[in-house]
Order: sequence, then structure tokens, then C-alpha cells
Amino acid sequence: MRTRIKICGLTRPQDVHDAVSAGADALGFVFYAPSPRAIDIDQARELVAMVPPFVTTVGLFVNESVEGVRRVIDEVPLGMLQFHGDEDAGFCEAFGRPWLKAARVRAGFDLVDYAARYPGASGLLTDAWVEGFGGGGEVFDWSLLPRDFSRPVILAGGLDPSNVCEAVRRVRPWGVDVSSGVESARGIKDAALIKAFIAGVREADGR
Repeated sequence: MRTRIKICGLTRPQDVHDAVSAGADALGFVFYAPSPRAIDIDQARELVAMVPPFVTTVGLFVNESVEGVRRVIDEVPLGMLQFHGDEDAGFCEAFGRPWLKAARVRAGFDLVDYAARYPGASGLLTDAWVEGFGGGGEVFDWSLLPRDFSRPVILAGGLDPSNVCEAVRRVRPWGVDVSSGVESARGIKDAALIKAFIAGVREADGR
């Protein structure tokens, strides 16, 4: 199986170009004001317009209001939504788009039980548990994830070109998600790091 790759937290046209050119399957855009990678609707409209067919555009939200999410999706043609806060399944399903639910993993966390609360999710994005939201660039203990989990898992949390090959070989996720691990500065992606990250995934896939 080919591991899918999502580059998240894009803020500049050059970064969108570099991620697409390198072979990313999905691009993530952050609509969470406290994040250094947050963009507004006008920026998002410009960036999403650059994305070619067959590359999925994903909007990331954290405890946003229904009105706030709708305001974005009415203006920006996102292909998928990603929820990183305390949203319940009813909230996530309210927008008529495919969606992912982030799971913050630490000792004692039960992904099977968590997934059962979100039966309509297209997949579960597993990230490190830290104070606040987002994984903070931290790696979690991959052995905490159940083997032979029946639903798509997108592995996140501290991935970068130096560890993504090992991560894919050990976890065999449906996809991987990276943000800070391919940056030269907060919110600024590095084309060489993106290429190296994708090469590491492909190496693990045996391609």
C-alpha cells in the first residue's frame, strides 16, 4: 500500500507549489487563530485556488463555532475538514463534507473506544497529547496504537525527514501528516525538507 502524505499548515503560495510538486496527496490549511500557521479566508481562497485536481485540500479547525466553520467553507472550496478540539460527532457531521477527527494519544488512551464515538469520520489522525491543541512537534509512543486497527489512521506528531521512514515501517498507517517537521521557521515550509520527508515515506513503502 502507498502511504498517503499530508503537508499541513501552509501559509504561502510557494509552499503550496513546493508541496504539490514534491508529490503530496493532501494540503492542510489552519483556521485556528492562536496557531502561527493560521490563515484568513482571503489567504485560503488564494492558496486553495492553486491546488490541482486529485490533491485534497483540508481545513483544520479547533473548537470553532458552527457559524465560523460555515463562513470558511462557504468561501473556500475545501475537500475535507479536520477537527482537533473537543467536537462531538454531531458537530463534525453538520457540514456535509468528509472529515477527520484528531486523537491526542498518551498512556491509557484507547483509540478503539475513541473511534467508536466518531463512526462517520473518514479517518482518525493520531497526534501527541500536549497541553493545548496540536501535537507541538512532539513524538508519541507509537506502540500505544492498536495493531490491525480497522479504520484509516493518519499518523502525526513530531514527524520529520529523520524519523518518518521508521514511523511508517513500524505503524503502517494509512497516511502521515507533517507541519513543523518540514519548516525552516514557524509557518514557513522548506522545499528541501518536504522532498526529503516524502522520500522517507516512499523508502518505507519500498518505492
